[in-house]
Amino acid sequence: MSTPARSPDPRGVPAPPGGHALHRDPEDVRPPAPAPVHRPVVEEVSAGGIVVDHDADEPRVAVIARRNRGGRLEWCLPKGHLEGSETAEEAAVREIAEETGIEGVVDRRLGTIDYWFAGDDRRVHKVVHHFLLHATGGTLSVEGDPDHEAEDVEWIPMSELPHRLAYPNERRLAAAADDVLHGRRGVRLVQGTVTRTVVRRSGHEPADHRNPTDPS
Repeated sequence: MSTPARSPDPRGVPAPPGGHALHRDPEDVRPPAPAPVHRPVVEEVSAGGIVVDHDADEPRVAVIARRNRGGRLEWCLPKGHLEGSETAEEAAVREIAEETGIEGVVDRRLGTIDYWFAGDDRRVHKVVHHFLLHATGGTLSVEGDPDHEAEDVEWIPMSELPHRLAYPNERRLAAAADDVLHGRRGVRLVQGTVTRTVVRRSGHEPADHRNPTDPS
C-alpha cells in the first residue's frame, strides 16, 4: 500500500520523502563569503647571470653572498633591475660589474626565472633574465654595489657551483652553463617559476625584494 503524500510543513520547510521535517536554527546564519580582492599586478624586469674566468686552471664563476629573510648568508648569482632604456644584456653586464667587480661580455642567454610576489596591496611579477658571460677584467669587490646587498664575493670553481648556490633554479642555470662550456649539444634555456607570499605595508617593498628566496 502506497504512503499518502505528506502535507507541506506549516513552518515552510518541506519534509524529505519518508523522513521528518527539516529544522533550521534561526541563529545559524552564515555570512556570505567575502568577495575576492583584486590586487593590481606590477611588472618588473631584472637581469644577471654567470660570469666565467677562463684564465684559471679550472673555469671559475664570480658569486656573491647576501642575507636571506632569516638573516642567513646565502651564495647566489649577481642580478638586478634594468635601468632606463637598458637591454637585459646591458643590465646583466652592469649588475655583475657592480656586485662582483668583474667586467664581462655576454656570450649567450641561459634562461629566465619568473617570480610572483603576493602582498596585501599588489602582486608583483618579476622576470629575471640570466646570461653566460666571459670575464674580461676587474677585481673581486662588493664596494660597487649601490644597494649594499652583496656582503661578500668569491671565485668559485665551476665544478663546485652546484654545491654552493643556495637556490635550485640557479643551480639549474649553473648546470646549463657547464653544458655550454663543455660543448654539449642540445642545451635548452632554463625556465622556472617561483611563487611567494610576502607581508608588505602599503607603499613599501619587502626587505629582500631583489633576492627572493627560491623554494622551487
